[in-house]
Amino acid sequence: MTLPVYSEIHVISDLHMGGKSGFQILRETTRLANFIRWVGTQRPGEKVALILNGDIIDTLAEEVGGAGAYVAVHNAVEVVGRIMEDKSFAPVWAALADFVKLDNRTLVIVLGNHDIELAFPTVQHLILDKLTGNGLSARARVEFSTAGAGYACKVGKARVFCTHGNEVDAWNFIRYEDLGKAARRINANRPLPPSEWVPNAGTKLVKDVMNTIKGKYAWIDLLKPETSAAVGVLAALDPGQLSKLPNIIPIVGKKALDSREVNQRLSADGFEMQASPQSEMVDSPTQILGPNLMRGATPTEAAKRIKAKKILLDAEENYSDRALDSQQPPGTLGYGQLAWDRLTGWLSNVSKEEALRRALQDWLSDDKTFEITDKDELFDPIVNSIGSDIDFLVTGHTHLARAVEMGSNRFYFNCGTWIRLLRITKQMLTDEDSFRPVYQVLEKGDMASIDAAKFGTEHLILDRTSAVRISMNDNGTVTGELANIKGDQNISREDVVKTFVWS
Repeated sequence: MTLPVYSEIHVISDLHMGGKSGFQILRETTRLANFIRWVGTQRPGEKVALILNGDIIDTLAEEVGGAGAYVAVHNAVEVVGRIMEDKSFAPVWAALADFVKLDNRTLVIVLGNHDIELAFPTVQHLILDKLTGNGLSARARVEFSTAGAGYACKVGKARVFCTHGNEVDAWNFIRYEDLGKAARRINANRPLPPSEWVPNAGTKLVKDVMNTIKGKYAWIDLLKPETSAAVGVLAALDPGQLSKLPNIIPIVGKKALDSREVNQRLSADGFEMQASPQSEMVDSPTQILGPNLMRGATPTEAAKRIKAKKILLDAEENYSDRALDSQQPPGTLGYGQLAWDRLTGWLSNVSKEEALRRALQDWLSDDKTFEITDKDELFDPIVNSIGSDIDFLVTGHTHLARAVEMGSNRFYFNCGTWIRLLRITKQMLTDEDSFRPVYQVLEKGDMASIDAAKFGTEHLILDRTSAVRISMNDNGTVTGELANIKGDQNISREDVVKTFVWS
């Protein structure tokens, strides 16, 4: 197989450029612009690639087309153009434009789940015009990988595969058939009504719930990627959102996406999802909201009636399956509805402080957030999906930097993120007294307070912007490094936190 070969690649992910001032989660834009320019200076005369490994922009933080719209289709150029012209992000795009003007440089743009509009030809033309103008040589240095295939290349003799990672996340998987049909609609100048676009659960969570309370809690976007634990935090912050959850949760399934993607092909004529009881499963309330939050809503004696609850839950799931068969919205029955009712009542009587503390306990359950050698949730499903001749696998999506040996002289990296990282420790959540000062900052809600918050020697926001570098050595070996990029000016060397050598 013929693959592009580089002397060195740099991979970054999850920049999330988007949103209005005061609600933007990318803070280190000066550092990012300078890092891009620094990459441009590496190994002059040799081939070097900068790979943006998904969620480069964040259209879910934008107004994309009125009520009920989850994707920008006919106004995609305007939405993406606004992001590029935003004064906060303009320096990054200027740095990318300078990068692609350099000889032997390649810019690769990989699709994520927050920037799906990058798959549209009109948006790609916009980006090319912005970065290259009429420069044909510069245009040849920009590659788009937006069809779900990831990006494959070689560094020296080592084979590298870069992919965002959402393809194994049941909340945030993408149906690329949708994007292909939407692109054809755009090119053919045919409308795409919002009702024809079926978003994934993560998108619905962001647009239907998270964005509605962002005005009060600007930091809510830091609960990424969108998972069931985030639902519990949202419910604790605004119990009124619970009324929306039964409409959001039914499209959430188990994290076994291979069969799900195969079984949920869209019809040739439209965008309506083809439901399958085998692939669409309704999680129980405890699975959705977390055991710590639900514990307050469940009577103690309920533990003695596990069998009865299971019967009711089975009945509810069967009812949902029947509804899916008939292409009707799944309903709630028995224990599930009872649990929603109990939780709503409990949240109305307990302090918001205690509800949020419990929800965050679920979010940080078995917390190994910042342990870079711990296998993240993407590791097993993605490693199992690749061939044995992939020497370096690089993902993103979780926002958690990782460097893990796959065995047999093969290595896994997650290149982390450049957005703010909310760091809440178990010590902060020990009890109501320890959580109170943290709660006061979170309740205040604005990003400036979050940025300034410090408890003892620890800031609430962790300053960690990560990158992966894979480099060819003179002796034929290849070095893979996970690095933290520090400082806004005069970036000359990364702070390397983990190194692997392939031979």
